[in-house]
Amino acid sequence: MRNRSILAVAEHAQGRVKPSGYEVIACALRLESFRQLRVLVVLIGDQPEAPAREIFQRTGLDVIAVQTPGLASYNGEAHRAILTDLIAELDPACLCAAHSSQGADFAPGLAARVGAACITAVERISVDSDCVIFARGASGGKLVAELAATTRLAVITVQPGAFSADVDRRYPQGSIEFRTVNFEPHRSRALGFKPGATCDKGLSEARVIVAAGRGIGKQENLSLVQDLAAAFPRSAIGGSRPVCDMGWLEYKSQIGLTGATVSPQLYIACGISGSAQHVAGIRDAGFVVAINSDPNAAIFNVADLCIVEDLTTFIPTFLAELHRASETPTSKENGR
Repeated sequence: MRNRSILAVAEHAQGRVKPSGYEVIACALRLESFRQLRVLVVLIGDQPEAPAREIFQRTGLDVIAVQTPGLASYNGEAHRAILTDLIAELDPACLCAAHSSQGADFAPGLAARVGAACITAVERISVDSDCVIFARGASGGKLVAELAATTRLAVITVQPGAFSADVDRRYPQGSIEFRTVNFEPHRSRALGFKPGATCDKGLSEARVIVAAGRGIGKQENLSLVQDLAAAFPRSAIGGSRPVCDMGWLEYKSQIGLTGATVSPQLYIACGISGSAQHVAGIRDAGFVVAINSDPNAAIFNVADLCIVEDLTTFIPTFLAELHRASETPTSKENGR
């Protein structure tokens, strides 16, 4: 057992490691703390050298950079083939990847190919009676499923935001190994890269975000959300996926697993149920306020302040009180 390893597959783009790459490494280090296994970071791509050095300089971990000439874009077929060979060579106890479009694409097929368990969207790891337990959300975030692998190898994907990307340097004796693997995909090929609409700059820089969910009832009630946001300096408007799907807000305002990940000082969720996909995007928020008429809404499980009320009643009342308080002279002014 002591000679086995944990493989952490780190995603990278344009010569830099993606934040999800460090989250995957953090997950692998969490596993290492339970089993004292060697963590190996794996990068695959046409030009993995720069991100490989970035990870080594930041963490000191052992890194394997697999260069695949001509494979400038992600290819699931190549990832599965290269990782299958690495697994056969290294016999790892666990392989960790991000629960992203890439990880969700190659991880299940890789697990099936090597006869491993596949556990997706892992949020927490613990040990019970010497057995590693992987926890993930279930039933739209209303339940937590705890799973254990019974196979020699477990392939897991890590839910974005579940593990901190702040990885300290702790292995000064690590090394970087560069390999070249020529692979020509036969079943799929990249046709090009078309970037989607980027997240609104206001979301990434806002200190306060007021987000609307389907629970606001109708599009006209967005004006209440906008009025609430206007009461705070450096604020921005966001929304859940259903609101964006219905066209009430643009997709650049979407917050969650398939949208933006935000970290404001204050996050106010208006009529948002609190699905796991949405919660994944607000894990780094400083203080979360939830306004929902459903007392059993899942968002209350992660909120710091829970307000069970119809937002069409609460928001106007709150703004009226805020306006009244702002117009009330201070005691010092009264004494003049």
